[in-house]
Amino acid sequence: MNLELFIEATKKLGISLDQNQLNKLEKFYNLLIAWNEKMNLTRITNKEDVYLKHFYDSLTLMKVIDLNQEYSLCDIGTGAGFPGIVLKIVFPNLKITLIDSLQKRINYLNTIIQELDLSDIETIHTRAEDYAKINREKFDIVTARAVANLKVLSELCIPMVKEKGHFIAMKANIEEELENSKDILNKLDSHIEKIETFTLPIENSIRNIILIQKDKKTNVIYPRKLDQIKK
Repeated sequence: MNLELFIEATKKLGISLDQNQLNKLEKFYNLLIAWNEKMNLTRITNKEDVYLKHFYDSLTLMKVIDLNQEYSLCDIGTGAGFPGIVLKIVFPNLKITLIDSLQKRINYLNTIIQELDLSDIETIHTRAEDYAKINREKFDIVTARAVANLKVLSELCIPMVKEKGHFIAMKANIEEELENSKDILNKLDSHIEKIETFTLPIENSIRNIILIQKDKKTNVIYPRKLDQIKK
């Protein structure tokens, strides 16, 4: 996806990018590639692929929720900064927390934040299950992009979501995961509000965005320890 097609595709999402945002995305790409030579951040390095599979894909959250609001958003297992860093560049109104379990990725993310002069964004080196236990009902939105299966992610993420807030999972294939997640979503007093299925432009690979609303406070027994969740 070249820059012209990227701008055109984001307009269809209801996003108008200014030159400053485009400059920051360009700088983000260059920093990503430089850091990727020192540590494993992404297998996708071709510029047009990064703009399609990382930048545009991160922004498809707009298909299920209007991000032009004063939301607090937590990105679980953010890795190289997707979708969190991209969302912060494009929606400076968002207050963003990036969670990752690897310290060297946190170091990289802190450099990106500093180099791009981003504000109201923090990084936290921890595991999702540990963070969720002490940060309950804290965020308007919690998102995770292809981190783990939906059943596990739901238990890790939904405790952090405010009542009537949303957990948004970004996934490729979901049919089996949806069926296996019904029981835990019920126990977490949450329900699937919307599933947006679409194909990425150009390559036509399938994507799914699952919008889950939290109906009331989560029982304090959740999240359990990760090994218990996986069992």
